[in-house]
Amino acid sequence: MGKKIVIIGGGVIGLCTAYYCMRKGHKVTIIDRGRPEPDNCSVGNAGMIVPSHFIPLAAPGIVAAGLKMMWNPQSPFFVRPRLDAELLDWGFKFIQAATKKRVAKAAPLLLRLSLESRRCFLELAASPQPGFGLALRGLLMLCRTRGGFHEETHAAHEARELGLAADVLTPEETAKLEPDIDMDIAGSVYFPEDCHLCPNRFLHALTTLLRPNGAVFRHGANVIDWRTVNDRIDCVRTNHGNFEADEFVVAAGSWSPTVLKGLGVYLPMQAGKGYSLTLSQPPQLPGHCAILKEARVAVTPMDQTLRFGGTMELGGLDDSINPLRVKGIIKSSVKYFPGFSESDFDSAPAWSGLRPCSPDGLPYLGRTRLYHNMSVASGHAMLGLSLGPISGRLLAQVLSDEEPDIDMELLHPDRYCPQFANAQ
Repeated sequence: MGKKIVIIGGGVIGLCTAYYCMRKGHKVTIIDRGRPEPDNCSVGNAGMIVPSHFIPLAAPGIVAAGLKMMWNPQSPFFVRPRLDAELLDWGFKFIQAATKKRVAKAAPLLLRLSLESRRCFLELAASPQPGFGLALRGLLMLCRTRGGFHEETHAAHEARELGLAADVLTPEETAKLEPDIDMDIAGSVYFPEDCHLCPNRFLHALTTLLRPNGAVFRHGANVIDWRTVNDRIDCVRTNHGNFEADEFVVAAGSWSPTVLKGLGVYLPMQAGKGYSLTLSQPPQLPGHCAILKEARVAVTPMDQTLRFGGTMELGGLDDSINPLRVKGIIKSSVKYFPGFSESDFDSAPAWSGLRPCSPDGLPYLGRTRLYHNMSVASGHAMLGLSLGPISGRLLAQVLSDEEPDIDMELLHPDRYCPQFANAQ
């Protein structure tokens, strides 16, 4: 028999979880703090599906690179200076996770998750619902410096060792893939299995699949507290009333620790703010999505528009726009694309979203040990869209009391809970 499932969070992770739960015959209610129109961090992101991003955010060398960047107000990385115990705790755990040993364990898992998620996207694209612009053209890592090109060539070698296709290209070979784009680069790496889509259209497609099949949406609903009975959640209380269920899922992105407050679930998390600008009439339109290696800017064609997105700003639950960060994206982008000028971005409104970042760069996915009917699906950082479908599919298997297709131990939501340290 199907279960009654309440999912807190109507972003891409929550909607994908709802979709796969409904496919297994469960009844789903989605509670979201936002408006009926999507306004979460999935809406303005780069729309990339990236098996190439198998190295977790916490990796060797990233701490030193981050320390160099954070003093520049226009750099890709910034930590707002503040005395915050949770930020210090998160930073300490991040440093502990940024080792070769941890990356060697995490990389194969992230790659498998991404490839499985890509297959899910292909299945969704073939279903009878509104299209979401899935483009299977691959991704270009564009390198402007010799040093950046050398680093990315090494990354291509690592990818091939894990079985992922990666082609190292000269500037001339890159130009053959993008003949209509002027580029000032030292070379590139092409990842043919990466792809991209229009994130807003993808969210709309999921909603279109859910509503006619009985999914209930409650927008503008904030979690107030929980009612528990022994080791089970009995009810979640919100400003829109109480919701009882057999299973509860917290997929509230950067707000997940706040939602879980009072339950004793220890979920180290920092909100990593990202920005994007979308040009409605770009002077040149590439056919492939791309990452500007040194600038850490993502560039994605979406229909006839072109989106530029980047930065990682750790500043708490604050989605305000910092013009200096936006300026940094623009200034670095035109260096790679001489056919663009800074004035081309004048009419493009800036968007910001908060990515939920775990200390080790892996998502939190699965049931907690504290409550037998409470699960978490959060902490995906920049991979929320890319890993959305596989996260939803795996969690639907867990909620259906099935054995997941993929070993999820490294993703366990209790992995930082002191009382369960010996269980990991």
